[in-house]
Amino acid sequence: MVLKVFFPSCCSSAESGILIGRWISEQNSAVILAVVHFPFIPVQVKQYLSEVQRVTKVSVSVLGSWSNSKQEKEESLSEFLEDLGTIFSHEPWIQISKEGDSKFWSCSTLQKHSNNPKEEEIILVYYDQRKVMLSHLHPPLATATSTDHNADDASKLSAVFDTVAKSKILFMTDRYDDGPIKLTHWQSDGVEASIIVELMKQASVPACMLLTFLLSLISGICRSRVLKFWPLSFLWSKLSTCEQLGHRLQHLQVISSNKKAQNQTQLMRKANIFVSLLIDVALGILLMSWLYRKNRIGHLADTLIPVADHVAEELQDLLQWLMGAPAGLKMNRALDQVLGRFFLYHIHLWISYIHLMSPFIEMILWYVGLSACLGLTVALCILSDIIALLTFHIYCFYVYGARLYCLKIYGLSSLWRLFRGKKWNVLRQRVDSCSYDLDQLFIGTLLFTILLFLLPTTALYYLVFTLVRFNP
Repeated sequence: MVLKVFFPSCCSSAESGILIGRWISEQNSAVILAVVHFPFIPVQVKQYLSEVQRVTKVSVSVLGSWSNSKQEKEESLSEFLEDLGTIFSHEPWIQISKEGDSKFWSCSTLQKHSNNPKEEEIILVYYDQRKVMLSHLHPPLATATSTDHNADDASKLSAVFDTVAKSKILFMTDRYDDGPIKLTHWQSDGVEASIIVELMKQASVPACMLLTFLLSLISGICRSRVLKFWPLSFLWSKLSTCEQLGHRLQHLQVISSNKKAQNQTQLMRKANIFVSLLIDVALGILLMSWLYRKNRIGHLADTLIPVADHVAEELQDLLQWLMGAPAGLKMNRALDQVLGRFFLYHIHLWISYIHLMSPFIEMILWYVGLSACLGLTVALCILSDIIALLTFHIYCFYVYGARLYCLKIYGLSSLWRLFRGKKWNVLRQRVDSCSYDLDQLFIGTLLFTILLFLLPTTALYYLVFTLVRFNP
């Protein structure tokens, strides 16, 4: 019968010792998990394996011996390794040896308690423990209860992956001294890194608790009634920086939470948020370092004022065009002049405000640049809000035009219902019949005529400023 031995590739350069793993009798195969080095006390090895078996529910035992002649050159070593088979009493006793830097290994079995020992063909299979642990190819935790189904699973290759996955506690290395038992497995080469990770885990607990407290305090202040008053609530809803800081606060609460992830999806979500946050902060720091070199902030501040003046001049030219005969259209001159002068005065106030703030713009940009350490997205949101504030007068023009247009449409629709003998019932939210006297019909006719002839002028201003607002 063919004997299959699954040997971890990380143990190929290990010192001589004994092989521990699981024996799968259903498919006559052995899964090697680690190598225990000399010196050791057999009683301590048995106690250690029984503890691992109790925790992992995997029948881990000593399967054989491993000899690496590159480290051990005594002639009595092979005899000593054979004698270990009588102490641990496993049938068959697997003997694997490697001579120097040779690519050829010798693998044999020893059956001392068998009356008719037979030579078995041995197939040595190398596998990567780390990739097996991370591949999640092992069966789910919910196993079947029937013995037939377990036998079928044992005959599959998934039993090997299941053995390695369930023996995770065997590979946990977080200190230099492993105690009386020295092991070699896929984490043996990363002992220092494991210690650093363990120290970071221990230090992250109070840091996460402090960060969670601060974040809960900030979120409590944000949810307080102070921010629900009109000016603060309006700014919080309109500024993209406030929204981005709210999302960043939620992400930090997810990362600093001390609750363990319930499933793989939550773990991946937390890892994705953490990685994206790191990348965002790194890009923000790069942007901040670029801004503070060669006085780029000063050049940017010197560029903003001419750009604002140029935008104001373009708007003044546009308003002068609208106050004339735009595209040959016949406009209501009185309303056209009133709206044009109103908007021109608004631009004049805005230019005065910008020039009044010009000495402080560089200092404001210098402090705004420091916000890039919070992340590139926060810096971009602040830049978006700065552009929105510099073009706030355009937004005001759009709001004024939209309100005038909506009021005229609403008035025309109400007066149109008056012509038809209808009215809007506010209580029942429907249109009902109504009888009007002569005075009401006369005044309604006059107002309808006035609003109808003023509508093209208002609609043109609304259309122009809508295009300017959404197509800067």
